[in-house]
Amino acid sequence: MNQKKLFASILLIIILFFGNQVWAQDVNPKATKVTFDMGADVMSRYIWRGSQFGGNSPSLQPSVSVGYGNLTLGAWGAYSLSGSNAGQEFDLSLNYTFLNDALTAGICDYYFPDESADYQYFDWNKDATGHVLEASLAFNGTDRLPLTLLVAVNFYGADAIKVNNNPANPDFNSKDGIKYSNYFELGYSFNVNDISCNAFMGGTLNQVRKADSLTGYVGESGYYGTGPGIVNLGITATKSIPVTEKFSLPLSASIITNPQTQKVFFVFGFSL
Repeated sequence: MNQKKLFASILLIIILFFGNQVWAQDVNPKATKVTFDMGADVMSRYIWRGSQFGGNSPSLQPSVSVGYGNLTLGAWGAYSLSGSNAGQEFDLSLNYTFLNDALTAGICDYYFPDESADYQYFDWNKDATGHVLEASLAFNGTDRLPLTLLVAVNFYGADAIKVNNNPANPDFNSKDGIKYSNYFELGYSFNVNDISCNAFMGGTLNQVRKADSLTGYVGESGYYGTGPGIVNLGITATKSIPVTEKFSLPLSASIITNPQTQKVFFVFGFSL
């Protein structure tokens, strides 16, 4: 079964299993309440799903969100404090939380603006856009079951699009198409005294595309690795340090490994 059929089947199962529960749930008391939130994280490195972005530089990561009932519209960014164009990012997301906040379905638009080039943010042509759209479903855990599970797949945009580079082929300069890069993550939360911890393990099922001598295609593994396997394994610890009677500074430290690339990261940061 190819990647497209596999994830179409997964999404169909999710819809059939959860659909009736979503529409039959009781009206949430916060359904008419509008919320607004904003903040920023300062991290020693920008590590996302087992990969480093932005080079060897601290990263400023602002965020803002507006919520209405179970819906949340958010914006998130990452900007290298070294001034480098590498690792610059601007994301928009729309999430819907249901079943007493146990599940969250979402769509995220990832975009990486390069200030050194003439990027075109509003270009949505499927063969040229720099946007990547991802659909996700997350189980957020409960008090009795502190486990989380995320399933995500890219379904549109610049996900491993490859240009045919063989002029002898009639399809020269044609696009190979989207890879449907996928990501799965299991997390477990626990406390050690006044420190909150989260252990996590993330992986992908993406297959490596074989090289094609006729088209000149050199193979593509998608966003997360060289093939199926674990790409994000580690633990994050967070603790709030009192600064004044009314203000505490949340600190976090993470040890993150990527077994496929054999990399390890030790990341520290704080939230404002």
